[in-house]
Amino acid sequence: MDIHLAERFANKTYAKEAEEIVRKCVHCGFCTATCPTYQLLGDESDSPRGRIDMIKQLLEKGRATQQTRVHLDRCLLCRACETTCPSGVEYGHLLEIGQSALDEIRPRSKLNEYRRKILAKSLVQSTLINTLVKAGVSTRQWLPKSIQKQIPEKVSKQDWPAAIHPRKMLVLTGCVQPALSPATNIKAAQVLDQLGISLIQETSPGCCGAVGLHTSDTEMGMGHIRQRIDYWWPYIESGIEAILFTASGCGVTIKDYAYLLKDEPQYAQKASRVSALAKDLSEVVLGELEQLDVNKGQRRKIVFHPPCTLQHGLKLGGVVEKILSASGYDLLSFNDAHLCCGSAGTYSIFQPDISSQLRDNKLAALQQDKPELIATANIGCQQHLNAKAEVKVVHWIELL
Repeated sequence: MDIHLAERFANKTYAKEAEEIVRKCVHCGFCTATCPTYQLLGDESDSPRGRIDMIKQLLEKGRATQQTRVHLDRCLLCRACETTCPSGVEYGHLLEIGQSALDEIRPRSKLNEYRRKILAKSLVQSTLINTLVKAGVSTRQWLPKSIQKQIPEKVSKQDWPAAIHPRKMLVLTGCVQPALSPATNIKAAQVLDQLGISLIQETSPGCCGAVGLHTSDTEMGMGHIRQRIDYWWPYIESGIEAILFTASGCGVTIKDYAYLLKDEPQYAQKASRVSALAKDLSEVVLGELEQLDVNKGQRRKIVFHPPCTLQHGLKLGGVVEKILSASGYDLLSFNDAHLCCGSAGTYSIFQPDISSQLRDNKLAALQQDKPELIATANIGCQQHLNAKAEVKVVHWIELL
């Protein structure tokens, strides 16, 4: 697809990068077959091909309408289109560039901007989230059922395994997962302990940067990214084997550090090193699967929902399924596993109608054959599905 940058963008590095990405697009339309919003709404403007064309016009004309904002905001950034694109169009990066250019040309309303900033700052406050969850636990019986299901059950105190093994990995704590799914990282540490790997907890946890980037607060998101790199660097120098993440949504952002900081001399090399060390929990477990002592006596019937960030962002489709099958579980198949559940970071808050429709469709598919429970690999999907699911939704590591 040919593109000619407007004068105001001619010397902008990000615009030149967008130009290269747009030129790869051959307008074939393969992306429309796997795009959740296009499948749901049937509007070309809500497909990757349509949005690419809008970004192209924005960069060529230097102007945009309110409808451009509407359609770009409706994108889930699930990257399913990247999985099916025969030309290797880096659509995720292009959309982020397009949204930044749009913010420059046609800023959001003050109210919209304020909402986003408040949400972003709230989600990264672990103390606030913990307080709210504790309040929810004590008042659970009076809350609506959908909210009750979002509040974790009280868990008995479980000691984190001592760091006794020569092999050591550092695990991202995250923003909301410790409060909403406290068992996830503990179970990960216990499983890896069986494999001779000590999982090190962060003593100063913080956001990976995803929240700021998802809410268009690039300054906050990049600030969090630099903070994580600075905090992790002494661990890297001490020889940790990997930086582990148990939420695939965070993982996609961490893997992207090298790209996001490529133009910052002070951080570019360190960011590249962090991205290289970053690993999803499933990658580690799969590599050590033969050593794992699991109870294969009960073949429970379950279904695994692969988050978009796992299968499209990290390209790890099928990995968790292989682990669970090898661990003795009967995995049910279901239709449209490649489509998003509608969580997508903060999408469920800003686009509740589309998000709810996608969740209803996903749960209908997941629960068709009456599984005992649903497993997944990202806290956002876990909470989003759990609010309406007929069975419990858990992180897959708990099943090991």
